[in-house]
Amino acid sequence: MRQEDNSIISLQPSIGQYFINELPLLLLCLAMLLVGGLPDCAYSTLLLVLSLLASLSLLYRFIYLRSIRYHIGSEQLICEHGVFQRSVNYMELYRVVDFAEHQTLMQQLCGLKSVTVLSMDRTTPKLDMTGIKNSYDVVSLIRTKVETNKRRKGVYEITNR
Repeated sequence: MRQEDNSIISLQPSIGQYFINELPLLLLCLAMLLVGGLPDCAYSTLLLVLSLLASLSLLYRFIYLRSIRYHIGSEQLICEHGVFQRSVNYMELYRVVDFAEHQTLMQQLCGLKSVTVLSMDRTTPKLDMTGIKNSYDVVSLIRTKVETNKRRKGVYEITNR
């Protein structure tokens, strides 16, 4: 977590999330490389080419994951992502209605979590922040900013229960 000034906090998915997401393909790529390198393998060229293609895909996915940035500002939650084409999604904090934190088994082992932010925003009703370190209390931070924005804008939530 990096704080650029008093009001903007920037987060980035942990590198560990890459290994969690890509472990099956990493193992398959390694296996194809090892088997394709054996001298008596009938399909060594094919396996080496497939391994190279899988490696290129893994490299792209790594660069993509490292390009993701979450900025928690005083009024907006901003998500930047993309390699060849950058996209920036803005979520107004006063529109946020709910949060969820979840962890896969691998995330638990690596000390990571995913945070889902739900809003009434038309273009970005759901924002998933993956690979966030467990030690960052992102939900409390966002919740505080959401409440401040709702009070400032005079937004009141009416529930039908």
